[in-house]
Amino acid sequence: MSTSGVQAIDTNASQITDAQKRFGRRSHKNKLEAREARDFWLLISPWVIGFILFTGGPVVASFILSFTDYTGTSSAPNFIGLQNYTSLFADSIFLKSLAVTTYYVVLSVPLALIGSLLLALLLNQRVRFLGVFRTIYYMPTVIAGVALSLLWQWIFNPDLGIANYLLNLLHLPSLLWFQDESTVIPSFVLMSLWGLGGPMIVFLASLQGIPPELYEAASLDGSNGWHKFRYVTIPMISPAILLNLVTGVIGAFQIFVQGYVITQGGPNFASEFYVLYLFNNAFQYFKFGYAASQAWILFVIILALTIAMLQISRRLVYYEA
Repeated sequence: MSTSGVQAIDTNASQITDAQKRFGRRSHKNKLEAREARDFWLLISPWVIGFILFTGGPVVASFILSFTDYTGTSSAPNFIGLQNYTSLFADSIFLKSLAVTTYYVVLSVPLALIGSLLLALLLNQRVRFLGVFRTIYYMPTVIAGVALSLLWQWIFNPDLGIANYLLNLLHLPSLLWFQDESTVIPSFVLMSLWGLGGPMIVFLASLQGIPPELYEAASLDGSNGWHKFRYVTIPMISPAILLNLVTGVIGAFQIFVQGYVITQGGPNFASEFYVLYLFNNAFQYFKFGYAASQAWILFVIILALTIAMLQISRRLVYYEA
């Protein structure tokens, strides 16, 4: 055999060996990937099972029930199409609950944004015992809803509450607070300001992420405090503003515990919040299909508002990246 033939055989053998090595490495890599995927699904399986049983399943069930007259006591729900949805918009209490909740959202969300931002600005200063003050302002947010509602029910008690006591010290007339149609929603709005610690933390984290060089450059350009706040602080924390706005709107539309514990929707349905009326339809009147359709209307409302806010934010929110 010639020298060239031997070289050709050696070359082919080396190529085959290289191919076998690459195949072996690829096979080993595939086995590792398969094992990682198996371990991944095994580790998150409790969450997946819980989501299917307690979130995904009920969501699908509620959507199906919204087209039925299910009462929870009948053997099988009857399909009635869109009758629940059409009946809701002819329901005066439903329309009242939607108006009441919207009124609450319009009042509470802007106040919460402004109040939490002001708190964050104060707690972003370099003062002594700053950690203590931050803890004090955040602690109210960890109090449970029922306990908080009972506390504010006592504060706004017309006869024994501290709110009217302070008004009397200032020689101002006492108010009925939760017992008056004109003051019940503003009372709930004042009560909601107790939880400013949550959005405050988000604003505080965003404020501490602003590069100090921007303020130094603004000072060199002759900017005063207001100009720095308007042209540096606000644009830099605009993602946090959007986050608190979206979560605030979603949370405000779902207010329930306060109305259920304190007023039960009164007086004269003036505090019949949307979710409270939904709860009553389901668990007091046993109209589960009716309540399910109401839940899906709320979902569509919140989804539409969220999409609108995200679309508008494209022109207003600054992302450094």
